[in-house]
Amino acid sequence: MSPKRSDRLNAMSGKRTHSHQPRSNRPRPRPVPPLLLGAAGVAAALLAGQVLPLTPLVNPRYFPTTSAVLAALADDLARAEFWRALADTMTAWAAGLAIAVAAGAALGILIGSLPPVRAATASTIEFLRPIPSVALVPLAVLLFGTRLPSTLLLVVYAAFWQVLVQVLAGVRDVDPVAADTAKSLRLTKWQRLAHLAWPTALPYLMTGVRLAATVALVLAVTAELVIGSPGLGHEIAVAQTSGAAERMYALILVAGALGVAVNLGVRALEREVLAWHPSVRGEAR
Repeated sequence: MSPKRSDRLNAMSGKRTHSHQPRSNRPRPRPVPPLLLGAAGVAAALLAGQVLPLTPLVNPRYFPTTSAVLAALADDLARAEFWRALADTMTAWAAGLAIAVAAGAALGILIGSLPPVRAATASTIEFLRPIPSVALVPLAVLLFGTRLPSTLLLVVYAAFWQVLVQVLAGVRDVDPVAADTAKSLRLTKWQRLAHLAWPTALPYLMTGVRLAATVALVLAVTAELVIGSPGLGHEIAVAQTSGAAERMYALILVAGALGVAVNLGVRALEREVLAWHPSVRGEAR
């Protein structure tokens, strides 16, 4: 049958001939890197902070321009008082976080490994955990005044629960088959703790550390702001009461930058410690 006759028959029978269009060779647009998007967002926020005080919408006395805030920040960076306040805040944060992680990990492993103890302490933990740390400010002032231990009390109390709850969940997540296998192999309690409970609880612990690090920084600055203990929070309060709005916003920017740095640092530590874990290996691909 000739090609022309075949085409006429297809047309008469209502059939449609499908032609395959060649695929486009145009390259797909590359996605914008997240770092570039973040930088664009920061630039937009800084630009808005520069423009808004120049309009009738915002009073520049209470919301100074970005350039004025950055100038105040540059002045602060040249002052020894600023670096002392920063050191006080980071000391309270680091010391409080270290105490909370050590205590939360140890008690979490101990309580989670002993079912009777876990059952006996469950109601107490659920009662104490929701108490806001700020509610302990009067107690901290009565015990330690406006010194560093007052800040440490609030930081440790807030960060401790983040670690404890995560470790308890990690110990509870031990594979029952693996636990029965360990018992059949007659492993000692220490061997089961080292080779079974600890590897299972470690990812949970690192999640608790990441949460506790942020909470510890928030409470450190809050305690300094409310109690008046030395640190960035105290300097922010002094700038606010003295009417130095530019310096107040500059110190707030520093506190925000500290939060970002803490989060990035803890995430890097988490990736390093959990390099063997499937979740981290999946992120690296």
